[in-house]
Amino acid sequence: MVDVRFCGHDWEERFVDVVRSAKRDLLLCSPYITRYGCEVVVGNISPECRSSGCVTLITDLSPDAICHGATEPDAIDFVGQQVSSVSVRHLPRLHAKVYVADERTAIVTSGNMTAGGLKQNYEYGIQLSGPNIVASIRHDLTAYADLGAHVDRGQLAQYCEIARDVRSQYEHARRSIAAAVRRRFQSVLRRAEDQLVRLRLAGGAMHTVFARTILFLLRTFGPLTTVQLHARIEAIHPDLCDNTVDRVIDGKRFGKKWKHAVRTAQQQLKKRGLIALREDRWYAIRGTEEETSSQPQVV
Repeated sequence: MVDVRFCGHDWEERFVDVVRSAKRDLLLCSPYITRYGCEVVVGNISPECRSSGCVTLITDLSPDAICHGATEPDAIDFVGQQVSSVSVRHLPRLHAKVYVADERTAIVTSGNMTAGGLKQNYEYGIQLSGPNIVASIRHDLTAYADLGAHVDRGQLAQYCEIARDVRSQYEHARRSIAAAVRRRFQSVLRRAEDQLVRLRLAGGAMHTVFARTILFLLRTFGPLTTVQLHARIEAIHPDLCDNTVDRVIDGKRFGKKWKHAVRTAQQQLKKRGLIALREDRWYAIRGTEEETSSQPQVV
């Protein structure tokens, strides 16, 4: 019998449950691993697994990932300092994100062991429980990991030193690029970003996008304050939530422009009877099936 559960939105809680449930064996397969993900593991691993179990980390330690801060060897070494037995495997073309506790439960997901993967990005996956299917998943990953390089504690410590130097020199090189080249690059980058924003807003004004997002958030997570909505909207639409742009009227600043667009969306949705404000929290109002399934066109 296989138990299947969906892992969407805030799946970090499911990840924590998997880590806590491991008693003798925890397999963590993630191309990118940073300090945040490792601290979540160390902070939640069971005493049994910490003292007498084994943690297997399958990841990508390539210089490119290190240069961009996607993988932090020091963070992996931190796990080795806190857990009695850690096995590290390096696979440069790894793309799978799978987390297995013993042979009881596994999560197969799009999320890396990073702050973005665990709590900021929109990730999706499934959690599977059942000895046969989980054992099969673990066998596949272990067999593939055997094709990679085994990195012991001493080798990892040496590589951490090299990685710090690589990261430092990369940042130095990036800062040393001629100012004119940087300006040209920033100009081209801005044009690309502006074009993407135009595409994003092709269906209407900014508050139209925010209106759809507000309904999605309230129907998914339940009642939320405006502050909570701001945080979640900014996480979903970082390209539209420019905190460097204020709304200015008659020379006076009135806060961030995107937050005013959120307020406009809230008021329009309220007028249409799709949301309501009660005790500082916004609620989605369940109307007809047509209302709840259609995307609001706020004007």
